[in-house]
Amino acid sequence: MATPLAGKLALVTGAGSGIGRATSKLLVRDGAIVVAVDRNVQAAQETVSSLAGDNVAYEMDVSSGESIDAVLKEVVGRYKKPPTIVVNSAGITRDNFLLKMPESDFEAVINVNLKGTWLMLQRFGRAMIEHELAGSMVNVSSIVARTGNIGQSNYSPSKAGVEAMTKVVAREFGRYNIRVNAIVPGFIHTPMTGTVPQKVKDMIIMQCALRRFGIPEEIAEVAAFLASDKSSYVNGTSIEVTGG
Repeated sequence: MATPLAGKLALVTGAGSGIGRATSKLLVRDGAIVVAVDRNVQAAQETVSSLAGDNVAYEMDVSSGESIDAVLKEVVGRYKKPPTIVVNSAGITRDNFLLKMPESDFEAVINVNLKGTWLMLQRFGRAMIEHELAGSMVNVSSIVARTGNIGQSNYSPSKAGVEAMTKVVAREFGRYNIRVNAIVPGFIHTPMTGTVPQKVKDMIIMQCALRRFGIPEEIAEVAAFLASDKSSYVNGTSIEVTGG
């Protein structure tokens, strides 16, 4: 079996469920060692328990630089190097109409989805540069960053910011041979979309060329591609995975 990521150390945020869990599994399949992090450490541990190899789970709040620094220190202590693959898939929603949305719900989503991605890129990018390691960083955006979505005046801009940030950091990190790309998923079967009313799901499906929601593994396959040398000249781009 091909192991394009053999010997690579990868860290996945939001690894306790959905896209993060699926990505962790596929990276291990391709030969990587995975550090699974999540605000819900028990969920991250459940992900790791389903994987073969010397993988580990940590609790992390991506909106906190101190939390990220603590995990990074632990990882470097354990493996003697920082991860050279980082997949930023942690994300939250706090949906409501703009006129009804509490300011705290706007801030919470921006802090996790946008600031959290920025902190991860900064902290782990710096660690790769200090250790003189080439790497690949993958940010998970969303199709609603481009289309907008009623009730998501916090989530849509947070994910649009992730796309814009990806382009900037790709330019800044390119000289260090660290690639930064984004995945733009459509509607995927995850715990996050599980709360969407069925009539809304039916409407979304009718707008999709493939007439179905995606599954987390279909996003994870693209993350695994971007993590590997198969995508060695792909940098600063966003790949839509939406079913058309």
